[in-house]
Amino acid sequence: MLDPVHNPDWKIARDAERTMKPIEQVAEELGLTREEILPYGRHIAKIDQQAVRSRLEKARDGKYIDVTAITPTPLGEGKSTATIGLVQGLAQRGQRVSAAIRQPSGGPTMGMKGSAAGGGLSQCIPLTPYSLNFTGDIHAITAAHNLAMVALTARMQHERNYDDEKLEKLSGMRRLNIDPTRVTHGFVMDFCAQALRNIIIGIEGDGHRNDGFMMRSHFDITVASEVMSILSIARDLKDLRERLGKIIVAYDRSGKPVTTDDLQVAGAMTAWLLEAIKPNLIQTLEGQPVLVHTGPFGNIALGQSSIIADLVGIKLSDIHVTESGFAADMGFEKFWNIKCHLSHLVPDCAVIVATVRSLKSHGGAPVPRPGLPLPEAYCKENVEMVEKGCVNLLHHIGVVRKAGIPAVVCINKFHADSADEIQTIRTLCEKAGARVAVSDHWEHGGAGALELADAVLDALQEPVAFTPLYDWETPIVQRIEIVAREVYGADGVDFSQLAKDKLAEFQARPDIRELGLCMVKTQYSLSDDPTKKGAPKGWRLSVRDAVCFGGAGLICPIAGSISLMPGTGSNPAFRRIDVDTDTGEVMGLF
Repeated sequence: MLDPVHNPDWKIARDAERTMKPIEQVAEELGLTREEILPYGRHIAKIDQQAVRSRLEKARDGKYIDVTAITPTPLGEGKSTATIGLVQGLAQRGQRVSAAIRQPSGGPTMGMKGSAAGGGLSQCIPLTPYSLNFTGDIHAITAAHNLAMVALTARMQHERNYDDEKLEKLSGMRRLNIDPTRVTHGFVMDFCAQALRNIIIGIEGDGHRNDGFMMRSHFDITVASEVMSILSIARDLKDLRERLGKIIVAYDRSGKPVTTDDLQVAGAMTAWLLEAIKPNLIQTLEGQPVLVHTGPFGNIALGQSSIIADLVGIKLSDIHVTESGFAADMGFEKFWNIKCHLSHLVPDCAVIVATVRSLKSHGGAPVPRPGLPLPEAYCKENVEMVEKGCVNLLHHIGVVRKAGIPAVVCINKFHADSADEIQTIRTLCEKAGARVAVSDHWEHGGAGALELADAVLDALQEPVAFTPLYDWETPIVQRIEIVAREVYGADGVDFSQLAKDKLAEFQARPDIRELGLCMVKTQYSLSDDPTKKGAPKGWRLSVRDAVCFGGAGLICPIAGSISLMPGTGSNPAFRRIDVDTDTGEVMGLF
C-alpha cells in the first residue's frame, strides 16, 4: 500500500484496487445472498433492499452510530475519512460493521472539496467510478426533477395558446390556471454554477409562441433537489411514488398548490428512479462493506445517508455507522429531529470529528482557502489559539448531549498537530463529559483508528435517553425559534415579511403536523453569518425566505444569504483532473 504522506489519494486508491475483493465476496461477508445484489461490474453492486428487509424483518438491530463534526473550514473536517477509518478500526477489533455514506456531488468533486471518498488509507474504493457517474443515481434524480419542469412549462405554454375547449380536445387536460409569478420549481444540475441561479426561460425566437412560456426561473444543484430529499427518506417504492406525486411545482391563481400528480408526471418521475432507490455497495481499502445512497449538502439540503441504506445496514451488522452532512448544528440536527423521527431508529452514540486546524480557525487564525498554501498559524504550535477555538467544539458536544446520546470526539490527526494542542482538546472535552480519541486513520488506516474504535465501543455500553428537540405538532415558527436558540445559540429569530407570509401559509396546511423542519443556513458558522467563528453570542437568526417540499414533507426556512446553487471558485479541482489516454486512468481526484 502506498504511503499517504507522499502519494495523493488517487494513487493510493489505484494501488488498492489491484487487490480489492470481488463485490460478491463483500456482499456475502455482509450477509447478502447472490439474489439480493445486482452487480455493476466487478466491484460495485446495487442492493435489492426490499428483498433484504423482508428476509430480515424480525432480525435484531445492530448498534447505530452517527458521524458528525464541528463547524468546518472550507477544507472540511474529514467526516467521510473518519467514518471509513472508524469502520476499519471496529473491524480490526473483531466487529461485524458497515457504513452508510453519501454519494459525492459533481459540484464539490469538480470544485474545492474533492470526492468525499475519504482519504489516505481510510478511503472507499473504487475511487474513480464512485466519484464520477457511479451507478447513475444523481443523473436519475436530475432527470426526474427536470422532467417535472418540462411538464410544468409545457402545460403553461399550452394553456396560454389554447382555450378550454381546444385544450380538452387536444389532450384531455383540464386548465390548471398556473400563476406564472408563483412557480416554485426550477431546474437542477449537479455542478456549482452561479451563473444559473437566476435565469429567463421561454424567450421566443422569430416570434414563435411554441418556444415556451417566458418567465423567470432558476437552477439549484441536484443534491438540493426535493427529489433527493425524497430518496433520502422514502422507505420503499410505494412511499417514493406517493411522495413524488405531492411535490409542489407552482400555485394556481387562487393560491392552490399545483403538484406533479396534477401534471400527471409523477409516475414517469418514479420510472426514472427505479434503480436509484436501490442502495449501492462498495468497500473500504481494508474490505469492509460501505453502502452509498443519496447525496451531501447538509447546509442546503437534508444531507443524510438514506433511511433505506440504514435499515439494511442495521439489520446486517453488529454496528452500523451512518454519516450526516456538515456540523452538528446542521447535519446532526436534521438526523436527530427529521431522519430518526421518520426511520424510527434510535442512535446509540454520535462521533464528532474535529481537527486542530479548524479549532485554530475558530480561535482566530485566518480562514484557510482551498488551493492556496496554509497560513503560517496552521503550521506551528499555538495552544492558546486551539483552546480559544474549542468553544465551537464544546458547543457541538452540547448539541449532541441534548439528544440524550453519548458523544465521542474524534480528533482527526494531522502531521503538524502538537502533543500539547491535542492534550488541550482532550482535557476540555473530557471536562464537558465527552469521550475523546485521537485517530490517525488517514496515515495508518484501521490500525490508526483503534483508539477511536475503543472509545466508541465504550460509549455503546452507556444507556441512551434519546429525546427529540421538539414535537412535530409545535407550530413551525416556534420550531424555528427552538432550533435557533437551543442548537445555534441565537438570542432569537427575525423573519422577513416574505418569510412570515409563507410560513403562515404553510402553517395553515392540513398536513402541517406531518411536515418536518429542514433549516437552510451557512455551514461555516453556528450563526447565519459565515464570518462569525467560534460560538457567537448576542446575535439573532435572520430568516429571509421559506419553501415547502410537499413530497418530502419538509418546511425549509432559508437563513442569511445562503443559495441552493453554490458557486465555483477561482481555483477549482477540475483544473487538476485529467485522463491518461494510454491507460484510461483518471488522475488528480482527491
